Amino acid sequence: MYNENLPDIVEIRELPIFVETFDTWFWRKFKEVAHLQLHKKFFGINDNLEANKSTGSSNRGRATRFIYKLTRRFHSEKFILFLEKKQLKSLSQHQVTKRCLDFLREDHPNFLFFTHQRPPYVVPMVVAANELEIGTGSFIFSWDNLASKGRMAANFDHYLVWSDLMKNELLYFYPETAVQNVKVVGTPQFEPYILDRYKTIKEDFYYRFALDPVLKTICYSCGDISTSRNDELYIGTIAAAIEKGEILESVNLLVRTSPAEEIDRFENLKQRFPFISWNYPNWAVSRKDHPEIWSQRVPSEQDLKDLSAILQFSHIGINMCSTMSLDFMIFDKPVINPVFGNEENGLYNDQRFLNYDHYKKVVESGAVKIAKDKEELMFDINFYLSNPGSDTKERRELLNLEIGMPLEGTSRRIAKSLRKFLEE
Repeated sequence: MYNENLPDIVEIRELPIFVETFDTWFWRKFKEVAHLQLHKKFFGINDNLEANKSTGSSNRGRATRFIYKLTRRFHSEKFILFLEKKQLKSLSQHQVTKRCLDFLREDHPNFLFFTHQRPPYVVPMVVAANELEIGTGSFIFSWDNLASKGRMAANFDHYLVWSDLMKNELLYFYPETAVQNVKVVGTPQFEPYILDRYKTIKEDFYYRFALDPVLKTICYSCGDISTSRNDELYIGTIAAAIEKGEILESVNLLVRTSPAEEIDRFENLKQRFPFISWNYPNWAVSRKDHPEIWSQRVPSEQDLKDLSAILQFSHIGINMCSTMSLDFMIFDKPVINPVFGNEENGLYNDQRFLNYDHYKKVVESGAVKIAKDKEELMFDINFYLSNPGSDTKERRELLNLEIGMPLEGTSRRIAKSLRKFLEE
């Protein structure tokens, strides 16, 4: 695959699409559920344990119930590592693993770096690397991946992490990991915000999104419908409050939808509130026939510019417990998390995310306002419009905890760490 923006020494090779056989799926599922059982004292992990139960009558449904029954008793780290060996062995003769072996024998790499530790489709390449005794390393992709999600796709020789906090989490959940093989580098997720090529001037921001330059801007950033089902409610609540004068000064309302889904679920809001400005992330789907299509979306350069401008020039960021809270904090913007749903009121229960280990730290930090109903949301919006500098110290301290390193030089730190891994 040719890309004119890549240096001549870089070649992109697409691996064959990996579809799990029942045997491989079974051992992976067994391993993941055992990991969840072992660490179910963590609220987010237990929430995922409950969510993944099955009542289906298919072979996988019945197998899942068998796995849940067995792992209630057997879920030690030693047992999990045994299950991983069975998973990797089940892949040794898979056609995709054989293709990975061909690639590695052709290219003779000394080290393989995986930019995400969770997708199951990376495992054939790990199996191939292990067979050829090639070192492996992975980057822990997101802040919630260790204390709130399931088992990694495989164990790697080396790891890059965001912060000391994430390093300690990794060593806790994966005790077989050698401490010297974990390097704190920050995360490239936010690095574009300090690069000149992604910057926009204020006038272009207001023009691009058809905003009134005289007014302050509230940005609501959406999650995808699997975890952020109340987005329409929150957007509608804010828009109706603007119409009724419940927000005490005139404002722009800009909504950025999730890049992981289509935009049709907001059609009614577009018709009802035509004054809302919309930003639909421009992410291209690189492989449409992939079994995990969400993972194949790639942001355009223009979208990185759009997002950076939204964060810089909006006055308040609102989202439902998303990583976007950190994005807005990088620009020292006040953040509000609406969570109206609970177990009693019939709404999708998004208040439970406040108990997830990674987000509990955000709540306890005081760096965000938590709005559990319309009245609290209106109060918080009006407060931050009048007091934008409030909670600056708390936002800065949370960023230092979660990211751990300056944004400047993140890519260079990653490259240096990989070189050290290569030399070991």
